[in-house]
Amino acid sequence: MTAPKSVFDSFPLPEGSKLLGWTLRDVDVAAGTIEIGFIVDARFVNPAGTVQGGFLAAMLDDTQGPALFAMTGGTVYAPTIDFTISFIKPARPGRFVGKGRVVNAGRTIVFTEAELFDQDGDLVARGTFTARAMKGEMATNGR
Repeated sequence: MTAPKSVFDSFPLPEGSKLLGWTLRDVDVAAGTIEIGFIVDARFVNPAGTVQGGFLAAMLDDTQGPALFAMTGGTVYAPTIDFTISFIKPARPGRFVGKGRVVNAGRTIVFTEAELFDQDGDLVARGTFTARAMKGEMATNGR
């Protein structure tokens, strides 16, 4: 799959996103939706052999935030204020697809959602997010 042209073409990928194998799969700016690919290996598992929930939450977070960033052409980013994650089924290492959407973007508060699917297409986790809308360029932390 060829990545679509987007605001992310000139945006430096954060190290945490690189660690999770973040890849833009699809984006619909008008609809405020995005699809992100992730690759998770054995480094991310807990003693039970499943992906630790914090990494699933990170993938969900790394899906929903870019939906708003893309929708606004990179002019608004939204640090998360609060999120609720539901873990639907155990996740094993492999490929994942995150699907995110902007539910409502107000002047100062943004509501987003994300779902995470395993390589078999099964829903493994979903999250709802509240974030503060911040305008302007994001700091690149020396990147």
